[in-house]
Parts: sequence; structure tokens; C-alpha cells
Amino acid sequence: MKIKIGVKAMAINRDDFIPVCEPVLGDKELRYVAECLRSGWISSKGPFIERFEEGFARYCGAKYGIAVCNGTVALHLALAVIGVSSGDEVIVPDFTMIACANAVSYLGAKPVFVDSEIETWCIDPSLIESKIGERTKAIMPVHIYGHPVDMDPIIELADRYGLSIVEDAAEAHGALYKGKKVGALGDIGCFSFYANKIITTGEGGMLVTNNEELAQKARLLRDQAYEPSRRFLHRFVGYNYRMTNLQAAIGLAQLERIDEFVEARRNHAKLYNEILGGTEGLVLPPEASWAKNVYWMYTILVEDSFGMDRDRLIQKLREKGVDTRPAFYPMHLQPVYYDENDDGSYDVSTWLSVGGLNLPSGNGLSNTQIERVVVDAIKDSKKEK
Repeated sequence: MKIKIGVKAMAINRDDFIPVCEPVLGDKELRYVAECLRSGWISSKGPFIERFEEGFARYCGAKYGIAVCNGTVALHLALAVIGVSSGDEVIVPDFTMIACANAVSYLGAKPVFVDSEIETWCIDPSLIESKIGERTKAIMPVHIYGHPVDMDPIIELADRYGLSIVEDAAEAHGALYKGKKVGALGDIGCFSFYANKIITTGEGGMLVTNNEELAQKARLLRDQAYEPSRRFLHRFVGYNYRMTNLQAAIGLAQLERIDEFVEARRNHAKLYNEILGGTEGLVLPPEASWAKNVYWMYTILVEDSFGMDRDRLIQKLREKGVDTRPAFYPMHLQPVYYDENDDGSYDVSTWLSVGGLNLPSGNGLSNTQIERVVVDAIKDSKKEK
């Protein structure tokens, strides 16, 4: 196959190419999907949806799960059910995937950005209070790259100011904060099941909550807000955000292996840490003493002392058959959200963005592949600089 970098094209043997993140699918996924096909329940009705919702909510320590068609709409729906509307503000980390800010904008509200903390790379709880104003409706902590946010001070702030917490756990299935699984720590939590996530439905998402009223409203709005007692009567503006039974069948099979997949990601990180530890110019991903990081993406920071910048290393790794991704671009510099009057400081998120590099992290990654990424690619590239 031909892969282009800039104006150069290189021939890469697909068998030797290490992708940044791909799913592991097995016989059970195939069997469950075949069962759907044989039953005829292939759309947004069918038994696998309820089984997946109940199973995933239970895994997260939540009472209710509401399956949706992707992680972005999970965020949008969560914000809608807590009552975010035009003119409101929602506090969002500056260093995150743009879906977080977009979900706020869909409702006519304004995302207000907060810098990250060096210790976890997540939103800095100590900076949030200064961004709370009269229009602030909610806080959206994001468990970045699989590491939990320090939630206790955020929960305290939310209680004190009467704010809701919409937890973005899209990248953190199974991560622990002080022994509790993320996603059910705030008012409502959101997950993604995109193909590169720890478990996948191809496309898909889930809301989890312990609040029955929020769960009922989420179920209503995700299905065009049909009145339960009278079909085709609508008292609210709803959405078509349903997950299909086919997707849920894949998700249920994946859920039955989630502990295995989480352990695989952590084992990958352990080996990466062992081999990369002490390499000048590389900062390895954090894990706070109170956290269990699930390393959705094993992300390193490339600093000047490494001898080449992050983008040059990306190119060198691609030449050696290793796929990577740059870290997220900070929200305050996104053209769509840039505000010249924003007087906030975003030094940490900018540092993470400039140097951040996602290395191959999929569930099926082998030790041999990790060793090749590190020894044959990263360390050789450093020697070749």
C-alpha cells in the first residue's frame, strides 16, 4: 500500500505495519450478530440493547444505562437532559477532543475552557472556580487518555454553586478514581464505543446515571420524544440517537471481555514504561496514587532534549511502519472557538498539545510489536537524528 507523508510516498508492507489502535473482535461478536440477523431485530429494538445497557451500567456502578449511536451525541443528550440551553455556559477542559466543546455549542451554550494540570493531564480543578459565572450551568470533566480526573474538588464546587456534572468518560472504560469506576461519579456520565475504544460497537455511545429522572428524560429525548402513552404525540423536541440491536450485540460480546481488555492496555503501558523509562527528552504518561489509568492511548510527550520535535518523530515512525497520532489540539486555539478576548492561561494544555504523541495502543498489541515500536523505531530514530 502507498502512504503519503507530505509530498513523499512510501511503500509499506501491511503485514509489518503497526496501527495506532484497532479493535479485537472474536467469535462471540459474530455469534451475537448472527442471532440478531436470524431474529430480524436489527434496528433500535431488540433484546441486546437492554442487556448491553444493564450490563454496562452495572459495570460502571450505575443504576441506569441509555445506549445511543455515538459518544458525541451522548454528551449532547446529557447536556440537554440537565437543562443546558442557549446563553448558558459549560466548563470544559482546554485539552480534549473537540466533541466536548461542540456538544455544548449544539445547544446554543458557550464552552468555557480551563487549563490542564501537569500531574494528570486532565482539567485542573484548582482553576475551575475562577471560570464560574452567573451563566455557568455545568462542569464537564474529561478523563483524558484513560486517566481519571481528580473529582472530589469538582464535586465540592458543583455542590457549592449548584452546578451539574457531565462526566466525559469516553476514553476511560474501567478507570478507577479512589477505587470507584469513572462515569458514575457525577450526575451523568458519557462513554464512546468507537472502534478504537477499549470496548467497541463500531460506532456507539452510552449515558450512565444513578438519577432515575435523568435516565427517563434521556430515554425520551433519544427517541424523538414520543409520548409513552400516545405514539406520534410530542411535547418536546427530541432526537434520533438510538443504538441498533446489531451494535448492542457487538457491545455485549465486548463487555464480556472488558476486564481482559483493560488489563491488556495496562500491561502494554507497563512494558512501554519499562523500555522507554529514562529516555532523555520523553515524558511518560502519568498515574496518580489514587488512580487506575487504563491507558486508552499510551501517550508520550516529546521535549526539545529528545533531539527532534514531535512531528518529525511521527514522520520517522511512519517511515518505519509505525502508526501514531498527535495529541489533541487545544480548544482555545481552534479556529472555531478562538476568542481574542479570552484572557485565560493555557500553558499546560499547549505543552501537552505541542509534544503529545499517541503510540500504538490497541487491545491486541503484542509485546513484540511494542518492543519494535520502542527499540527499532523510537530509539533508532533518536540515534539517526
